[in-house]
Amino acid sequence: MSRLFRALALVLLAASCGGGSGDSPRNLDNACSIVSERPEYLRAFKATERKWGVPVHVQMATIYQESKFRADARTPFRYAAGVIPIGRQSSAYGYSQALDGTWEEYVRDQGKRTARRDRIRDATDFMGWYMAESQNRLGISKGDARNQYLAYHEGRSGYARGSYRSKSWLMRVAGEVDQRSIMYAQQLRSC
Repeated sequence: MSRLFRALALVLLAASCGGGSGDSPRNLDNACSIVSERPEYLRAFKATERKWGVPVHVQMATIYQESKFRADARTPFRYAAGVIPIGRQSSAYGYSQALDGTWEEYVRDQGKRTARRDRIRDATDFMGWYMAESQNRLGISKGDARNQYLAYHEGRSGYARGSYRSKSWLMRVAGEVDQRSIMYAQQLRSC
Protein backbone atom coordinates (compact mmCIF):
# COMPACT_ATOMS: atom_id res chain seq x y z
CA MET A 1 0.00 0.00 0.00
CA SER A 2 2.80 2.43 0.81
CA ARG A 3 4.35 1.72 -2.61
CA LEU A 4 1.05 2.71 -4.27
CA PHE A 5 0.86 5.85 -2.12
CA ARG A 6 4.42 6.83 -3.06
CA ALA A 7 3.73 6.28 -6.76
CA LEU A 8 0.55 8.36 -6.55
CA ALA A 9 2.38 11.14 -4.69
CA LEU A 10 5.13 11.13 -7.31
CA VAL A 11 2.60 11.36 -10.16
CA LEU A 12 0.78 14.24 -8.43
CA LEU A 13 4.04 16.06 -7.81
CA ALA A 14 5.10 15.70 -11.45
CA ALA A 15 1.68 16.85 -12.66
CA SER A 16 1.74 19.91 -10.42
CA CYS A 17 5.06 20.99 -11.93
CA GLY A 18 3.29 21.37 -15.24
CA GLY A 19 6.26 20.26 -17.29
CA GLY A 20 6.53 23.81 -18.59
CA SER A 21 8.31 24.48 -21.81
CA GLY A 22 10.54 27.20 -20.34
CA ASP A 23 9.63 29.37 -23.25
CA SER A 24 9.99 32.84 -21.73
CA PRO A 25 12.47 35.13 -23.46
CA ARG A 26 15.83 35.25 -21.69
CA ASN A 27 16.05 38.90 -20.60
CA LEU A 28 12.64 40.10 -19.41
CA ASP A 29 14.06 43.42 -18.20
CA ASN A 30 15.00 44.51 -21.72
CA ALA A 31 12.21 45.18 -24.23
CA CYS A 32 14.66 45.26 -27.14
CA SER A 33 16.03 41.86 -26.17
CA ILE A 34 12.50 40.42 -25.89
CA VAL A 35 11.38 41.60 -29.33
CA SER A 36 14.73 40.70 -30.90
CA GLU A 37 14.54 37.17 -29.53
CA ARG A 38 10.84 36.83 -30.37
CA PRO A 39 10.00 38.96 -33.44
CA GLU A 40 6.52 37.40 -33.52
CA TYR A 41 5.81 39.16 -30.22
CA LEU A 42 6.55 42.56 -31.72
CA ARG A 43 4.34 41.79 -34.72
CA ALA A 44 1.50 40.83 -32.34
CA PHE A 45 2.00 43.90 -30.14
CA LYS A 46 2.00 46.24 -33.13
CA ALA A 47 -1.09 44.61 -34.66
CA THR A 48 -2.92 45.11 -31.36
CA GLU A 49 -1.72 48.71 -31.12
CA ARG A 50 -3.04 49.41 -34.66
CA LYS A 51 -6.37 47.69 -34.03
CA TRP A 52 -7.14 48.75 -30.45
CA GLY A 53 -4.80 51.68 -29.74
CA VAL A 54 -3.09 50.09 -26.73
CA PRO A 55 0.63 51.03 -26.77
CA VAL A 56 3.15 48.21 -27.16
CA HIS A 57 4.86 49.03 -23.85
CA VAL A 58 1.57 48.84 -21.92
CA GLN A 59 0.85 45.41 -23.42
CA MET A 60 4.36 44.21 -22.63
CA ALA A 61 4.28 45.40 -19.02
CA THR A 62 0.91 43.73 -18.47
CA ILE A 63 2.02 40.44 -20.00
CA TYR A 64 5.20 40.55 -17.94
CA GLN A 65 3.15 40.91 -14.75
CA GLU A 66 0.56 38.34 -15.69
CA SER A 67 2.68 35.53 -17.13
CA LYS A 68 6.33 36.58 -17.46
CA PHE A 69 5.79 35.90 -21.19
CA ARG A 70 5.00 32.21 -20.64
CA ALA A 71 2.46 30.85 -23.11
CA ASP A 72 1.32 28.11 -20.70
CA ALA A 73 1.20 30.15 -17.49
CA ARG A 74 -1.41 29.05 -14.94
CA THR A 75 -2.26 30.02 -11.41
CA PRO A 76 -0.86 27.82 -8.62
CA PHE A 77 -2.73 24.86 -7.19
CA ARG A 78 -4.72 25.12 -3.99
CA TYR A 79 -4.17 22.37 -1.44
CA ALA A 80 -6.36 20.79 1.22
CA ALA A 81 -4.53 19.97 4.43
CA GLY A 82 -1.44 21.43 2.78
CA VAL A 83 -0.81 18.40 0.56
CA ILE A 84 -3.87 17.33 -1.46
CA PRO A 85 -4.28 19.36 -4.68
CA ILE A 86 -7.90 20.55 -5.04
CA GLY A 87 -7.63 22.63 -8.19
CA ARG A 88 -6.12 25.87 -9.33
CA GLN A 89 -6.73 29.25 -7.73
CA SER A 90 -8.56 30.42 -10.86
CA SER A 91 -9.10 29.55 -14.51
CA ALA A 92 -6.53 32.15 -15.64
CA TYR A 93 -4.35 30.78 -18.41
CA GLY A 94 -1.84 31.83 -21.05
CA TYR A 95 0.14 34.97 -21.77
CA SER A 96 -2.71 37.27 -20.74
CA GLN A 97 -3.96 35.14 -17.82
CA ALA A 98 -7.49 35.56 -19.15
CA LEU A 99 -10.19 33.86 -17.10
CA ASP A 100 -12.43 31.33 -18.84
CA GLY A 101 -15.55 33.53 -18.70
CA THR A 102 -13.83 36.70 -19.92
CA TRP A 103 -12.07 34.80 -22.70
CA GLU A 104 -15.38 33.29 -23.81
CA GLU A 105 -16.93 36.78 -23.87
CA TYR A 106 -14.05 37.97 -26.07
CA VAL A 107 -14.36 34.98 -28.42
CA ARG A 108 -18.13 35.58 -28.82
CA ASP A 109 -17.79 39.35 -29.19
CA GLN A 110 -14.97 39.14 -31.74
CA GLY A 111 -16.13 35.96 -33.50
CA LYS A 112 -12.76 34.29 -32.92
CA ARG A 113 -13.74 30.69 -32.30
CA THR A 114 -10.20 29.43 -32.96
CA ALA A 115 -8.45 31.96 -30.69
CA ARG A 116 -6.15 30.50 -28.04
CA ARG A 117 -4.81 32.03 -24.85
CA ASP A 118 -1.40 30.45 -25.37
CA ARG A 119 -0.94 32.13 -28.77
CA ILE A 120 0.70 35.57 -28.45
CA ARG A 121 -1.32 37.19 -31.24
CA ASP A 122 -4.63 36.10 -29.71
CA ALA A 123 -3.51 37.03 -26.18
CA THR A 124 -2.48 40.55 -27.19
CA ASP A 125 -5.67 41.02 -29.20
CA PHE A 126 -7.65 39.97 -26.14
CA MET A 127 -5.76 42.50 -24.00
CA GLY A 128 -6.35 45.24 -26.57
CA TRP A 129 -10.07 44.42 -26.69
CA TYR A 130 -10.30 44.40 -22.90
CA MET A 131 -8.36 47.64 -22.42
CA ALA A 132 -10.25 49.46 -25.19
CA GLU A 133 -13.49 48.49 -23.49
CA SER A 134 -12.08 49.68 -20.14
CA GLN A 135 -11.46 53.05 -21.75
CA ASN A 136 -14.99 53.11 -23.18
CA ARG A 137 -16.71 52.11 -19.93
CA LEU A 138 -14.40 53.56 -17.29
CA GLY A 139 -12.57 56.36 -19.07
CA ILE A 140 -9.11 54.86 -18.43
CA SER A 141 -6.61 55.98 -21.06
CA LYS A 142 -5.16 53.09 -23.04
CA GLY A 143 -1.71 54.46 -22.22
CA ASP A 144 -2.34 54.44 -18.44
CA ALA A 145 -0.64 51.17 -17.54
CA ARG A 146 -1.35 51.49 -13.81
CA ASN A 147 -5.11 51.94 -14.00
CA GLN A 148 -5.53 49.64 -16.99
CA TYR A 149 -3.78 46.95 -14.96
CA LEU A 150 -6.03 47.57 -11.95
CA ALA A 151 -9.13 47.24 -14.16
CA TYR A 152 -7.62 44.17 -15.83
CA HIS A 153 -6.88 42.49 -12.50
CA GLU A 154 -10.04 43.43 -10.62
CA GLY A 155 -12.43 43.36 -13.55
CA ARG A 156 -14.24 46.47 -14.71
CA SER A 157 -16.96 46.20 -12.05
CA GLY A 158 -14.38 45.75 -9.29
CA TYR A 159 -12.40 48.71 -10.58
CA ALA A 160 -15.55 50.85 -10.71
CA ARG A 161 -16.30 49.89 -7.08
CA GLY A 162 -12.72 50.70 -6.08
CA SER A 163 -12.06 47.18 -4.75
CA TYR A 164 -8.33 47.65 -5.39
CA ARG A 165 -8.09 50.46 -2.81
CA SER A 166 -8.17 48.00 0.08
CA LYS A 167 -5.43 45.84 -1.45
CA SER A 168 -2.11 47.50 -0.75
CA TRP A 169 -0.23 44.64 -2.44
CA LEU A 170 -2.22 45.20 -5.65
CA MET A 171 -1.61 48.95 -5.55
CA ARG A 172 2.12 48.19 -5.25
CA VAL A 173 1.99 45.74 -8.16
CA ALA A 174 0.08 48.23 -10.33
CA GLY A 175 2.82 50.78 -9.61
CA GLU A 176 5.41 48.21 -10.70
CA VAL A 177 3.47 47.58 -13.92
CA ASP A 178 3.45 51.33 -14.55
CA GLN A 179 7.21 51.62 -13.93
CA ARG A 180 7.94 48.63 -16.18
CA SER A 181 5.76 50.18 -18.88
CA ILE A 182 7.80 53.39 -18.70
CA MET A 183 11.05 51.40 -18.79
CA TYR A 184 9.90 49.34 -21.80
CA ALA A 185 8.77 52.51 -23.63
CA GLN A 186 12.20 54.10 -23.14
CA GLN A 187 13.98 50.94 -24.27
CA LEU A 188 11.78 50.48 -27.35
CA ARG A 189 12.66 53.98 -28.54
CA SER A 190 16.30 52.91 -28.81
CA CYS A 191 15.88 49.49 -30.48
